[in-house]
Amino acid sequence: MASSSEYEKPDYWSRKAFSEGYPARSVYKLQEINAKFGIIKKHYRILDLGAAPGSWTVFLLRLLEGSGRVTSIDIKPLAKSVKGDNLLFIQGDMYDAEVREQARAAGPYDAVVCDAAPATTGSRVIDTARSSGLVELALYYAQTMLRAGGSFAVKVFQSGDQQALMKNMRAVFSAVRGFKPEACRSGSFETYLVGIEKK
Repeated sequence: MASSSEYEKPDYWSRKAFSEGYPARSVYKLQEINAKFGIIKKHYRILDLGAAPGSWTVFLLRLLEGSGRVTSIDIKPLAKSVKGDNLLFIQGDMYDAEVREQARAAGPYDAVVCDAAPATTGSRVIDTARSSGLVELALYYAQTMLRAGGSFAVKVFQSGDQQALMKNMRAVFSAVRGFKPEACRSGSFETYLVGIEKK
């Protein structure tokens, strides 16, 4: 596990994020995922789950360069600097039926990405179980709102459930890959699952 001081002290990625106008260092994880798998292209309509404070949303908006559309969802607000004419922000709980319907109305999507993390307790068993629940929820969004051929990327805390989650994803996507970006903190047990080409 990463020490608390590791999280408090700005590292290379945090300093880079702030200097480039991103609210958080997590942006580089999506950047690496997209560089490796090419899941996001200009003109895409994208759903960003668990978006606050908005680094992934900013990256997506910059990548789209005014084309396409980003729909972002989080129970917390986005940073005030996160804005765009082609951005729809839905503030609410991803489990809420009304939030799901708003997201569905803005679709279908070419890509669904999710960097959501559960409120952590310090118990790896509880935290990984909660993370798996979020992955299942994100997969539901992807399964019901992605167009055929669309892609999906989701954060998960590494655990024994990972193979089961990948199996569930293989029922939806032509290919499924696990990937740990370099921008993940060295002591973190988070990784990412990527679904390519929705069936």
